[in-house]
Amino acid sequence: MNDNSLRITLNGKKIILIGTAHISKGSIEEVNRIITDEKPGKVCVELDQGRYTSISQKESWEKLDVSKIFKEGKGFLLIANLVLSGFQRRMGSELGVKPGDEMKAAIETSAALGIPFRLCDREVQTTLRRAWARCGLWSKCKLLASLLASAFSTEKLKPEEIENLKKQNELDGMMGELSDYLPEVKETLIDERDQYLAAKIWIAANEDDSTDQTVAAVVGAGHSQGIKSHLEKIAAGEESSDVSQLDIIPPPRTASKLAGWIIPIVIVALIAVGFFRAGTALTLEMILRWVLWNGSLAAAGCLISLGHPLAILASFLGAPVSSLNPFIGIGMISGLVQVAFCKPRVSDTQTLFEDISSLKGIYRNRISRALLVFFLSSLGGAIGNFISIPAIAGLLIK
Repeated sequence: MNDNSLRITLNGKKIILIGTAHISKGSIEEVNRIITDEKPGKVCVELDQGRYTSISQKESWEKLDVSKIFKEGKGFLLIANLVLSGFQRRMGSELGVKPGDEMKAAIETSAALGIPFRLCDREVQTTLRRAWARCGLWSKCKLLASLLASAFSTEKLKPEEIENLKKQNELDGMMGELSDYLPEVKETLIDERDQYLAAKIWIAANEDDSTDQTVAAVVGAGHSQGIKSHLEKIAAGEESSDVSQLDIIPPPRTASKLAGWIIPIVIVALIAVGFFRAGTALTLEMILRWVLWNGSLAAAGCLISLGHPLAILASFLGAPVSSLNPFIGIGMISGLVQVAFCKPRVSDTQTLFEDISSLKGIYRNRISRALLVFFLSSLGGAIGNFISIPAIAGLLIK
């Protein structure tokens, strides 16, 4: 019988790290077996409060307020979360397992045995926002490309391939590839969370004075070695268990702040030059070209998304205005209009994860379609900006 656990004793505290694959039946069985056999004093799981709620309360997604998400500027975060979850669910559906079932099994087995459990992971939104903030422009492009690729991936894995993902040589290879391709993402999604999880596990292990208590921690196999290393450093006094700094969202880089104003400044400057060089006629022609390119492509994105007619109109009229204000994205405007006139139904929240696994489902579900309106109108507006600048600049050299 395979045992993917690491057992360490530090300062008298026994800690079992149970490395899992998140869509593995074998992992579920192993988690149940180890917790039942060892009967640890506490069980730690690689979940934050949000993910715990989503796997333990089926109705939690029914409270999803898409309008609030758009207003808070979290549209892209929700899309990223859904894409990642949807990819895992597609993989798991072929194996008869849902992502997080091994964590759910750990909690249920612990409850049956009267063992308390602790949620030890960082909030997923914090992780995603820190990852995004750390990425430069090129890394952000690669990250978006990876998310889009996973959204439409048709890859299928066999059960034995899933189990192989828990082997150290496979893990080392994957971590190496991720580090080479997106080092900032690897540092945030893996390295930081290794430290975070280790700190929370250590705190759980030291909540009382008992020296013979065992703590079992159910974590992704890719985190096991990193967590072990950080636990050893904490026990040796080389590292603090205070990881509050890892919950802080770093402020945008100066370059990122300035980048948001570059396009508005360039557009206004070009139109101003046109006015002083050739007067009102050229100025109006430049404005018309800018509005048509910017508004038309944003509206086209909304149209491709099968957005509501008023959302399409809002995209066309709002894109030129929002492009001058980096604090208001056209995706937010079109998304809010879409949600206002095509209100999500309870059934949409209930079938959201199933629907996002297919293109037909994305269009059928009002939540995913609103997110598609948000994304494609944003993309169209951005492309329109880049096309309109040389288009209006060309009028100055005629």
